[in-house]
Amino acid sequence: MAVAMDALDTRDSIDQDGHVDSSKMIQLIAFSLDDQVYGVEITTVREIRAWNGATPLPNTREFVRGVINLRGTIVPIFDLRARFGSGKTEATKTHVVVVLSVGDKWVGMLVDKVSDILTVNKDDIHAVPEGNSMDSELLGGIVTHENTMVGLIDLENVVGRSTEEA
Repeated sequence: MAVAMDALDTRDSIDQDGHVDSSKMIQLIAFSLDDQVYGVEITTVREIRAWNGATPLPNTREFVRGVINLRGTIVPIFDLRARFGSGKTEATKTHVVVVLSVGDKWVGMLVDKVSDILTVNKDDIHAVPEGNSMDSELLGGIVTHENTMVGLIDLENVVGRSTEEA
């Protein structure tokens, strides 16, 4: 799986001496579900793995596919499509699991594919428009990158609320 580094557009992040203000920049891992692109901060990503299934657990929410054993750590796997209310993913060997660190927890998110590493200016991140309560709760913002809208996953809400609801 090739993940390419995109060109850095730093026009708004260059100070008067010509140096890039890296405190205004954020790197994201971008991934897709159907035609929608989402992202998470790269510092939360621990590993990207091919989908090899998960061990199901009884009495869990419909978006929890089960757990995997990752070098001795039991990691719950969330079906992100189902978590967003779009039905269960018909997972194949081309799907991937993005393993993330959320606070002191590790979780995996089943997605269609990882597409890119994006570098964006924090000032370019916009609030999620009101009207869709699911998106408002599960997304922390929206950024446009090369004419594509990227929804920024709010990991605390995706993971935290799901464990409270279970």
